[in-house]
Amino acid sequence: MTAELVRGQNHPLSEARLEIRVSAGTPVVAAATLSDESGRIHGVEWVAHPGAPTLPGVEVSRQAAADHRLAVDLDAVAETVHRVSVLLALPTGVGGPVDFGSLAAPVVAVTGLDGTEVAGFTLTGLGPESAVVALELYRRQGAWKVRAIGQGYAGGLADLLTDQGLAQAHRLASAINEAVAQGVARSVPAPPSRTADGDRSRQTTASALGPDQAASPYGGQGAQTASDPYQGSQGNPVPQGAADAVASYSTGPADPSATTQPGTPAASGTGGPVDYSHPRRRNTAPAPPPAAPPAEPGRPAQPVAGDATGWSMDERLYNQVWGMFEDLARSTAAYRSAVDFADTRMDRELDEVLSDPRSRIGGQGDAARESARAKHAQLVDQARQVLDRDLAHLAAEADVVEPALPPAYARWDNPAWHAYRVPMEMPMALRLGDLHLPESDRLRIPMLIRLPLERGLWIDSGRTGSPDGSFLDSHELRRLALDSAVAHTARLLAVHPADEFTVHVLDPAGSGAQAFAPLVHSGVLAAPPAMGAAGVADILTRLTEHVDLVQMAVRGGAADSLPPDFDTAHQLLVVNDFPHGFDDRAVTRLRYLADEGPAVGVHLMLVADREDAAGYGPLLDPLWRGLMRLTPVPEDHLADPWVGHAWTYEPALLPPGSQVLQQVLAQVAEARRLWRK
Repeated sequence: MTAELVRGQNHPLSEARLEIRVSAGTPVVAAATLSDESGRIHGVEWVAHPGAPTLPGVEVSRQAAADHRLAVDLDAVAETVHRVSVLLALPTGVGGPVDFGSLAAPVVAVTGLDGTEVAGFTLTGLGPESAVVALELYRRQGAWKVRAIGQGYAGGLADLLTDQGLAQAHRLASAINEAVAQGVARSVPAPPSRTADGDRSRQTTASALGPDQAASPYGGQGAQTASDPYQGSQGNPVPQGAADAVASYSTGPADPSATTQPGTPAASGTGGPVDYSHPRRRNTAPAPPPAAPPAEPGRPAQPVAGDATGWSMDERLYNQVWGMFEDLARSTAAYRSAVDFADTRMDRELDEVLSDPRSRIGGQGDAARESARAKHAQLVDQARQVLDRDLAHLAAEADVVEPALPPAYARWDNPAWHAYRVPMEMPMALRLGDLHLPESDRLRIPMLIRLPLERGLWIDSGRTGSPDGSFLDSHELRRLALDSAVAHTARLLAVHPADEFTVHVLDPAGSGAQAFAPLVHSGVLAAPPAMGAAGVADILTRLTEHVDLVQMAVRGGAADSLPPDFDTAHQLLVVNDFPHGFDDRAVTRLRYLADEGPAVGVHLMLVADREDAAGYGPLLDPLWRGLMRLTPVPEDHLADPWVGHAWTYEPALLPPGSQVLQQVLAQVAEARRLWRK
């Protein structure tokens, strides 16, 4: 049975050898890109197009045509390839239409070699776009699936390839269009030559990426190619719209074993092999992820914790959580799109009934209305069944993943905290709470943010649009915000080695004495919380000088010349009740720390109600925008970069009556005491 997909919907593939058939009604260029798990292309050698139509496991047409058949053998693609994206573009310089909006909607179908259609997708809703990612084949838990994408680009192939991380996007797009215009298949110029074998300092490296690049909802460095060895990508999701935290989910994992040409070893300019080992990691390939237990016939494979790629179990779990977040976002987008389509079709059919005076009354009109409503209910029910199927798979995966998470990723009630020991190195990421959507209220996705922090945190103690906060008075909201800040601070202390994280607290009015008590009594703070205007000025002055000194040392290449007693640990400044106790000079210094501090290891956590600082007007707008806003109560203020869902954020709360915070802080304090000896 053929699956008719809507944008964002996926469907499992039971065969490895497939054909992808394109029917556009006018000549289009068909191409395919191979990419890693984060969706990034490692070089022009990862693109099949009319000038280079064949890659391991993929073959595309050599010319523009109204109909195409692309051959795919998923067993033949390299293990480093996790996505095969099918691209369509209108050729330039040969006349004809300039955008898809003036054409009938193209149709893409995935078929078996016998012609049996597995899934189809009609690319509706296109307008000024001249290039589009039609669909993608992707690996998930050891199996392949097809997902309908339909993402268009008004800037054509160049913008599309740039969005997928290809450094040579404009040059490749020009070469493809030139080959099509001349009616011949011509090779695309090779990327710039690599460095000599004797100079390994500028050769390719690859590192795991993170979902805080909305958000994501995870961030990090991008995979780098030999032609541009220092190219990287940083990012926030996840999320934007309120791109705040999910910006942590923005990019995904890159395969450290990837080569420039998928499936084949790269060659240097002198003909010898290039050493692609990561300078900061072991040179052996990562161990394969744990295998899922064999599935019973007719049943889906059972999920396994850590089945994503990575050098360690922590990295695999991080990448797996990012994949769960993306799957939930796209499954929900497909459901909403299907419901919107059903609503639109029912409205159109009802309008047609009402537009004919003869059918407005009587049995004929009633029958037409009932038919339209029945079709609507059927479409919505089918979409909900697909969503429920996807949610069941994700819920089963979450049930397996959550107990396996290490302390940095785990909820406070996870047993992992009972076996906590102060780590020897900083983890990849930190859990700040959970994310969920209205259609899947019981399914929670951990919100992980990459470390070290790239943005400061703002715990909003003011009134929000959350129903949970509407029944609380301002005093209770401030208390909850401060408790949340203390929990985040404790978690940051717990996941860093004893000598690599220093915490300063500003509490000008002393209103947070009770909340800060666990940090004070355990002895994990650099000094007691500073109070009054003098205390504010003192700490801000010292941290500003800290930032200035590190910046000068780094820019002058004299990082080893810092004073012997200089604290090289990451610094966290927790500010309560901002802007109480701050004068204009202090506000200026705080803004400086927020802007310049993260790059040199000085981070900010602000507990504040924005209304309290309204007197500063737009002066503080850059400060608020530069911080990741978190709330002490659940609120749907985060958005992902893919489909713009409003995600509900829930803070990571300590279980009532739990002593886990005190136990963890006691171990941190003891480790710091032993380190100072």
